[in-house]
Amino acid sequence: MTAISALTNAQQGDRVKEQFNSSGRVQKAPENFLTSADVKTVFAEGKQGRRDFIRRAFAAASTATAAGVAAVSAPTGAWAQGNPIPTEGGDPNILKLPEHATGLGQGVATEGYGKPSKYEANLQRRQSPGLTQTTQASVSFAPLQSLFGIVTPSGLHFERHHQGWWDIDPSKHRFMINGMVKNPKVFTMDEIMRLPSVSRFHFIECGANTAVDWGNVAVPTVQYTHGMLSCSEFTGVPLITLLELAGADLKNGKFVLAEGGDGSAMTRTIPMSLITSGEVLVAYGQNGEMLRPENGYPLRLVVPGVQGVSWVKYLRRIEVGDQPYAAKDEAVHYIDLQPGGLHRQYTNIQECKSVVTTPSGGQVLLDKGFYNITGLAWSGKGKIKRVDVSTDGGRNWRQARLETPVLSKALTRFNLDWVWDGKPAIIQSRAQDETGYVQPMYKQLRDVRGTRSIYHNNAIQSWLVQENGEVKNVQVS
Repeated sequence: MTAISALTNAQQGDRVKEQFNSSGRVQKAPENFLTSADVKTVFAEGKQGRRDFIRRAFAAASTATAAGVAAVSAPTGAWAQGNPIPTEGGDPNILKLPEHATGLGQGVATEGYGKPSKYEANLQRRQSPGLTQTTQASVSFAPLQSLFGIVTPSGLHFERHHQGWWDIDPSKHRFMINGMVKNPKVFTMDEIMRLPSVSRFHFIECGANTAVDWGNVAVPTVQYTHGMLSCSEFTGVPLITLLELAGADLKNGKFVLAEGGDGSAMTRTIPMSLITSGEVLVAYGQNGEMLRPENGYPLRLVVPGVQGVSWVKYLRRIEVGDQPYAAKDEAVHYIDLQPGGLHRQYTNIQECKSVVTTPSGGQVLLDKGFYNITGLAWSGKGKIKRVDVSTDGGRNWRQARLETPVLSKALTRFNLDWVWDGKPAIIQSRAQDETGYVQPMYKQLRDVRGTRSIYHNNAIQSWLVQENGEVKNVQVS
């Protein structure tokens, strides 16, 4: 049995106050640590069931990063590492006025569409090395370790494509409704966008998020373990509104088939119960603007709480039917293998899950002292109720702060004050949703699901902080 730590949040707060002057600094994880030639090596090893090259390449990148910041002194981490505060004589960054304090800056609308700072150019979504043979049927991962709050910038939203992405002319795009309806309909984008709309925040997670760690530790950073996850404000028309306009048979029509307009023939079955709740949207907006092409422009389905493959992009057709459609991506793919050889089908809901994003794999804690443990929690069944954090591998737990807003089927940010004493620590988070469901340990999940599955891995993630401050991906059963 685990226990709630005897050290209360108030007591920990007192320790934080005592230690704050020696506030800890975090060295960022290395980015893009494999070259094109390295990826070929990863493919070769993958066929043999090995991932040694990824681990060696990442270790070399981490060493190079550490060597480049050996003289760090300021608590602002990576930004201050290139300009450490002098030990004597005053700081020239204060004593000498910088150019931006004495000169004339750039004018308005220099960039018609704003861009991130050049100093943030390394913050990118990344393709997983060796995951697929072609980028058109692949994944890019969101950099969770460097994001704040709960909203994922549209340009950093993770991608999952089955046949590449397209920039479709919205004037030519059509959305159709047929099947068990009185009046089959065809809508233009203008006709959809003139209907009453709603805007809601929801997470989207690929069913294969964290898949590589089902059997054992496979990848080093949270971007690659959990980065098939994003959260946005989506704007669109409830699908039930459109079905009612078409005179859908909502009594006998138990399911709909959602069909995308790209060449992968992506089709997914959606239960009518989700649609009649009003949650499912036919969306055209994301984070205050039109969808990005990589995210389904000009129209996609939003199915809150359900795995991302059902959020069909380039949405062109909805068919109403009385039974599941058993499409290829729900009869052959996106199924859960069981220990006895059977598989679970139509397991759509993303169960309660969380992950600590700092400190996390690839990062380095450069000092003893105060750190803010932060991370994300989410559930496909509703709101997050609480998150507990352990720094000793699950023996003791402390309740984290849930930062507002706490929304249904959206990411929730949590934080916990922590004073690192320089000794090894294993950091974990354990989420509970409003239904009472508690995120499981790996052993609990494997006892039911085995080790051959790919999808719906919501086990507790563990990060080992070593005495030298390096943080590594480990598993604790």
